Amino acid sequence: EGVEQNYAEAVKWFRKAARQGNAKAQYDLGVCYYEGEGVEQNYAEAVKWFRKAAQQGNASAQYNLAVCYDNGKGVTQDYTKAVQWYRKAAKQGDAKAQFNLAICYNNGEGVKQDYVEAVQWYRKAARQGHAGAQLNLGVCYEYGEGVKQDYAKAVKWYCKAALQGHAKAQFNLALCYKKGKGITQDYAEAVKWYRKAAQQENVNAMRNLARCYRHGHGVEKNDVKAAILSTVALLQRLAR
Repeated sequence: EGVEQNYAEAVKWFRKAARQGNAKAQYDLGVCYYEGEGVEQNYAEAVKWFRKAAQQGNASAQYNLAVCYDNGKGVTQDYTKAVQWYRKAAKQGDAKAQFNLAICYNNGEGVKQDYVEAVQWYRKAARQGHAGAQLNLGVCYEYGEGVKQDYAKAVKWYCKAALQGHAKAQFNLALCYKKGKGITQDYAEAVKWYRKAAQQENVNAMRNLARCYRHGHGVEKNDVKAAILSTVALLQRLAR
C-alpha cells in the first residue's frame, strides 16, 4: 500500500512537470500509464505522453512509442510508424531500438527486407552489450545472412551472449563445440554449455545433454541422467 501511494505521489509530480513540457517527466508519466503504476493502466494515455516526449527527442520515449505501434497497444498497429520511431531512437544510440530495428529489417516488417541493413543494426546493439543482438549477429555469421559466412565470428558473438546468460546463445555455442564449427571440437565444452542452457529450461539443450549422457560424449556415460533429462525435456515441450 505504501509503495502504491509512493507511485501515486510520483505520478502527481510527473504530471505537473510533464504539463510544463519536461520531456523526462512526460516519458516517466507515460511509463506509469503503460505499467499501471500509481494510476489506472491506460495504453492510449501512455502513447499520448510517450509521443510528447518522443517529439522532443527523448530516445527512451521514441523506443516505447515504437513498441506501442509495433504491438498495437494504445494505438492502431502500424509497423511503418514503429520503424520510424525505432530508427529515431536507434540513431541516438538506444541499443534496444537498434536491436528491434534490425529485426524489422530482418523480417521485412514496416520496411523492405534487407539482411545487410539488419546486420548493421545488430552490430551496433551487440557492441553495446545487447545479448539478443549478439546472438542474432552470431546467427547471421553462421548462415551468411547479410554478411560473409564466418563460423569463427559466429562463435565469438555466441560466446559474448552466452556469457551474459542468454540460453539460446549457450545452446548454439554448445553446438559449435560439438561440431567443431568455428572452434576446436570439444565435447566437454559442449556439455558445459548444454548444461547452462538446460538449467534455463532450453528444451533442445536438455535433449542434447541427454544424448551426451547416453553416449558418454564429453561426460561419463549415465543412462539414468539421460532418461531423466529426456523425460523433463518431453514434459517441458508438452507444457508449451
